[in-house]
Amino acid sequence: MSQQISLFRSQITNRRFDGGTLGILEMLLISKDVRSSIEVRSSLKQFMRTESLCVLREIAHTTLEQKLSVLDFFVKAFALIGDFESCLALRYEALLLRDFKSANHHWLQVNYMEWIKFAEHSLDHGFHSIAEKACTNALASLQKNNTADVKSDESINSREAVRRIEKLKDIAISSTGSSSVQREASGYLKKKAIAKSKRSAEICYEKQRAASSLFRDSIKKRNARKLLERQSLKPTQGLECAQNFENLHRFLLFFGLKNLQGKTKRPRMHNSRGWR
Repeated sequence: MSQQISLFRSQITNRRFDGGTLGILEMLLISKDVRSSIEVRSSLKQFMRTESLCVLREIAHTTLEQKLSVLDFFVKAFALIGDFESCLALRYEALLLRDFKSANHHWLQVNYMEWIKFAEHSLDHGFHSIAEKACTNALASLQKNNTADVKSDESINSREAVRRIEKLKDIAISSTGSSSVQREASGYLKKKAIAKSKRSAEICYEKQRAASSLFRDSIKKRNARKLLERQSLKPTQGLECAQNFENLHRFLLFFGLKNLQGKTKRPRMHNSRGWR
């Protein structure tokens, strides 16, 4: 498997856009392991998308035939890988290129049936706006030819072709409108969900704030109550202290002061001659 992947990558890197390279890709995608097949397709999808952009820039100044050949190769390669978005995008580019150059090269003219098939494939894969443009191009191509092409069993007459194209176009337009409505509805529901989530967060925050505020208020009330209790106790304690001090003072006056006075001798006064 790894050797085949390397071989295919080298073919693309060497710009070998032919049936042989497509054959290698087909063999590479045949796998009994579903998981392995999905991984390989995903890897090749990214690789081919990157390489296709580089190649399209490289062939910008090549001949018209070379451009169409390379576009056809990548259309088939993306179809094999299952990248229908890239496949339809390059198919559309090829059809527009042919339609633009058909004024000078009539062999490049795009038949209305090609536009119809492209419109149907675009609708099947959800590209409604592209399908609408393809229907418009199909009607323009039909008007240029004026008559229906009856070369194959798939060919239809002009009136049936117009009805078929208009029906496809109506489906594409209604699908585009429906998709827009769905996108708007999805966007509205998404915004609503975000708003609801924000509101829930705000409510939760408010609840937390309310709880913390209540807790803080209770603490403040408790501290204020204790302060008031202490303040109510201070005058009583002060009064008791004052009374005790006054009683002690009286005790000293009545019982201690006389003894102190009795033990204390007055100092003798001296005259010019000295102490008596």
